[in-house]
Amino acid sequence: MKELIFYRRLIRINLLSALEYKGWWMMVLQVLLTVAADPVGTVLLFSRFGSIGVWSMERILLVYSLSVTSYGLAEGFLRGFDYFPWHILRTGNFDRLMLRPRSLFTQVAAHFFHIHRFARPAAGLAVIFWCLARQSAALGPRNVLLLVSALAGGALIYTGIFLLSSGIAFYSIRVLDFFNLTFAGHQVSRIPVDHMPRLLRGMFTFLLPMLVVSYYPASVLCGWGEALWKGLLALPVGALFFGLSLLVWRGGVRHYQSTGS
Repeated sequence: MKELIFYRRLIRINLLSALEYKGWWMMVLQVLLTVAADPVGTVLLFSRFGSIGVWSMERILLVYSLSVTSYGLAEGFLRGFDYFPWHILRTGNFDRLMLRPRSLFTQVAAHFFHIHRFARPAAGLAVIFWCLARQSAALGPRNVLLLVSALAGGALIYTGIFLLSSGIAFYSIRVLDFFNLTFAGHQVSRIPVDHMPRLLRGMFTFLLPMLVVSYYPASVLCGWGEALWKGLLALPVGALFFGLSLLVWRGGVRHYQSTGS
């Protein structure tokens, strides 16, 4: 509980400092425009050629928006781990954090907070509700539970990816290029699962379980044929992935012997 209060205080400080910048609303607008422009190619493709079998534009956008919203939540609340290799580790600032009698995880997680990053999950939620309405999916108690668990599980997975990159950075002192692929994992959700190469589908189901928190919940929500238990896997799988990533992070902390210029 004390760490949660400490986290809230750090976030509040960062938020108030960000609001001192008079152009903060322009940054929010910029992210909104970027998020809105991202799926334009998909919309134009479907408007020109129609559906791909059973895959309509609403289906693709629903799976995609679930992944994007999860990524936005992780990016908004734990931005510090996204910036960790460059702005904290390589500069030597991590040494200063280690001198404080507080959790390193909390300090790094709340080290950066950018209000404009919440434009991504806000836009994603709007698209989710629009897609559900277009497919006549009622938001009853079961579907609300599925939606919340999918977003929470997805946020945990993306947070786990941030932790993995930060943990490995203790050894490499930089982010490996491999993580550029994982950070953009939500782009894979725009590919119809039925037409996805088997290797790619297996990778994003078992290795980096992006489809577990996007496609399977969407399928259960809209009745596309997947079993209910698959839709409920999002939160436990996300928690497991986060836990394993946390072990990598803690191993990196134990390995750390200082860096910087």
